[in-house]
Amino acid sequence: MKTVAGMVAGAGAVTANGQGRSTWSIAWPYMKISRLIVAAAAFLTASCAPTGQTEPAIVSAPAASAPQQEVPFVIAANPLAAKAGQDVLKRGGSAIDAAIAVQAMLSLVEPQSSGLGGGAFLTYLDGASGKLTIYDGRETAPAQASTSMFLGPDGKPLGYREAVTSGRATGVPGAVAMLAMVHEEHGALDWSSLFSAAERTAEQGFVISPRLGRFLGIPFPQLSTPDATAYFANADGERKTTGDRLKNPEYADFVRRLAANGPEALYGGSTAAKIVAKTRAAPLEGRMTMADLAGYKPVKREALCNPYRVYLVCVPPPPSSGVALLQLLAMLENTDIAMRGPDDAQAWFLFAEASRLMYADRDQYVGDPAFASVPVKGLLEPAYVASRAALIGKSAASSPPEAGTPRGAVLAARDRTREPAGTSHFIVRDAQGNVVSITTTVESIFGSGRMVDGFFLNNQLTDFSFSPVDAEGRPAANAVAPGKRPRSSMTPTILLDSDGRFAGAIGSAGGNSILAYVAKSLVGAIDWDLSMQEALALPNLVARGPRFGGELDKFAPGVAEGLAARGVDLKPGQGEDSGVHAVIIRDGKVDGGFDPRREGVVLVGTGE
Repeated sequence: MKTVAGMVAGAGAVTANGQGRSTWSIAWPYMKISRLIVAAAAFLTASCAPTGQTEPAIVSAPAASAPQQEVPFVIAANPLAAKAGQDVLKRGGSAIDAAIAVQAMLSLVEPQSSGLGGGAFLTYLDGASGKLTIYDGRETAPAQASTSMFLGPDGKPLGYREAVTSGRATGVPGAVAMLAMVHEEHGALDWSSLFSAAERTAEQGFVISPRLGRFLGIPFPQLSTPDATAYFANADGERKTTGDRLKNPEYADFVRRLAANGPEALYGGSTAAKIVAKTRAAPLEGRMTMADLAGYKPVKREALCNPYRVYLVCVPPPPSSGVALLQLLAMLENTDIAMRGPDDAQAWFLFAEASRLMYADRDQYVGDPAFASVPVKGLLEPAYVASRAALIGKSAASSPPEAGTPRGAVLAARDRTREPAGTSHFIVRDAQGNVVSITTTVESIFGSGRMVDGFFLNNQLTDFSFSPVDAEGRPAANAVAPGKRPRSSMTPTILLDSDGRFAGAIGSAGGNSILAYVAKSLVGAIDWDLSMQEALALPNLVARGPRFGGELDKFAPGVAEGLAARGVDLKPGQGEDSGVHAVIIRDGKVDGGFDPRREGVVLVGTGE
């Protein structure tokens, strides 16, 4: 079978992208034909898992030559976490060994974003076989959950501030069980040896970073809970801030037990009992049971892949929103955005309008495939993508675009989901070429604000649509149901080149905005030939529904005015901003980047 790049070259011409670097691009008269060819090839390579898929569904890259030593690296949002991962690699650990150490440390030093009480999606590339596997560690609703659990006595949706700190907000945590599953299959070191850095740092304490300190100064409802108030208090009762030392002996004890006993330390015994008690405490008591925790199962899924330029972009399928990222990229390939650049208002206009179309479809159709029919293939069919891209006019549509009707679509209620931005993304590659791209979260800032054994519990169930049906009684694709996984915007991504080799990885924090953050960064790095660090630093623009959010002070002169002339009136973006971490392999070299809006770091090598 021809490679993706070979098919593209055969269908079109090699052109310049306007930045001095040649890329495979399609002459406009042949765009539709070539996209049909390439997309067909991609669907032969990978497709969405069928409803309820639980088998290890793998996308296989074309067989590479014998495994060779690769340059290892860790990219994470906090230096202490990245160093913990690098130290594991130095000891001969695999990518998943290092990822476990990173997650354990992030739960301590970046508690506003992710933790052992949350969930995650992980995209794994096996360096020897070239196989891709998706591991779904998304939280689940308890068995006693109901479609009306986020409705008040008057039948109207609860206010978000009321719901987020409630016992009903917490789903059954999935990150620990998922990491244990991946470790069982791909770990090199003993599970028990992966938590020492987090345990030691929790015992000795760490200095609160400027980012965590900034969040501690914002009146989030989660910080008003008794648990958060006590945890972040100095001896004089005042809240800690940047530069203060924070110790967490309870967390040290928990990770010590987690190291010794495995996932059972969280899903059974005293910690599980505390989680149940904490979620069943007022106000708005939850419905989790010990059986819910004991019965949690992570899920293996098939990677969903689609070409973008010379790469094959591989993401998790629903309940992740990876399909939406692929659709957005495919729509952009139907425009001339690659021939423009970051100083061009028309480029950003195309990005904004394509984003609005993508979000309209995503919000309407994506949910847990075990409960909702998600038209994945229909959303990515070249003819459908082209029809959506054709809706982009010369100025922004005066009203938000409606969802389209892709093949296989089932009419559902208009979505009313809100998805906050407390999330983190990190990437690890080991010397054997195994790669972990993982997005992990406790949902909003500091999760539900309720703590157990030194870590925050997630508020992931608020990722469901609070309104389960519309006025006509049609159910929302993302309505609450027992055992259901909420829809997620998390899209840990891996790129393959035309020979099936690892070419890059990317993902972000940011709630609903994740899709825009990741797509912007890929456009910058691939289409505009920016270094990865430059691409991540590009201004964020998030266009969803009636609102255009953007970092007004970061655009090149004249861009905001050019957008306004096209009907795109930018407003300041959301508070947490992005958290994109990414890497692309250029000429065999690691071009990694961390989001300058956070405190990330790129560590290449083992530090020896």
